[in-house]
Amino acid sequence: MTDASHQPRPGPWRRFTAVYSAFLTATLALSVALLVIPVSLQIFSRYTALIPSYIWTEEMARFLFIWTIMVGAMIGVREATHFEVDVWPRMGRRAEAVARFLGRLGVLGAAVVFVTAGIQFTEFAWNRTSELAELPLWLIHVAWPITGVTWMVFLGEQVWDDLATIAGSRA
Repeated sequence: MTDASHQPRPGPWRRFTAVYSAFLTATLALSVALLVIPVSLQIFSRYTALIPSYIWTEEMARFLFIWTIMVGAMIGVREATHFEVDVWPRMGRRAEAVARFLGRLGVLGAAVVFVTAGIQFTEFAWNRTSELAELPLWLIHVAWPITGVTWMVFLGEQVWDDLATIAGSRA
């Protein structure tokens, strides 16, 4: 049995990623809760005469849905569940770390694409507004580079752990 007081205290980077992950988790819960509102308004306006038909609700639901997906993908990378599939037989700790490291290089490649193409995507939308809700389109387009940068932040921590395991400095 280990004593919690003898475990090493996480460094500033790990504390930052833990706080950022908690923020993203709360944001995801809030976005799902908020997504219910425009979708419910759409349903009620289609099948009842109680409220007028709100056209902006479809656009708002789409915006919230995209952000919900992106935040969920960020959390998925943090928890190593979004892009990880177990296909290898049981291996030793170092071999598993090598397999995870190689997989994370693929995720890093996707993150670089999200950042570079996402910046161009956001610049394209910078001075444009949505047709119905008249929201600035960069608010939705910026989700891509933010997702890519967040993946890089979380991958940095995971790659560090994998390299430490490969080098044999972690039991």
